[in-house]
Amino acid sequence: MTVQSTDANETLAGVNLTDGAAAKVKNLLDQEGRDDLALRIAVQPGGCSGLRYQLFFDERTLDGDETREFDGVSLVVDRMSVPYLHGATIDFVDSIEKQGFTIDNPNATGSCACGDSFH
Repeated sequence: MTVQSTDANETLAGVNLTDGAAAKVKNLLDQEGRDDLALRIAVQPGGCSGLRYQLFFDERTLDGDETREFDGVSLVVDRMSVPYLHGATIDFVDSIEKQGFTIDNPNATGSCACGDSFH
């Protein structure tokens, strides 16, 4: 099932992409000269805590994907990852201490010291 919406109050499977994260994704895609890619977030087994996030650009469309547009950026979640990501927010942080995408997930009950995996 594909869900597409432009309503700012509706989130894809409970996943939200902040304005800052959407702007960074759009900037990265513009630098590459690509407008055919979507930002895909997935949850995969692995890491010290059991599960880890995969965040990458993807041109594929898989059966069961859910898609939502955020300021011209497509965010895609596969059907197996949806339950793990309900309520999650993807942001982009650019500070003196840290730079990169962050995922605030209320479903994560714990994480490892490196911050790359959760359970």
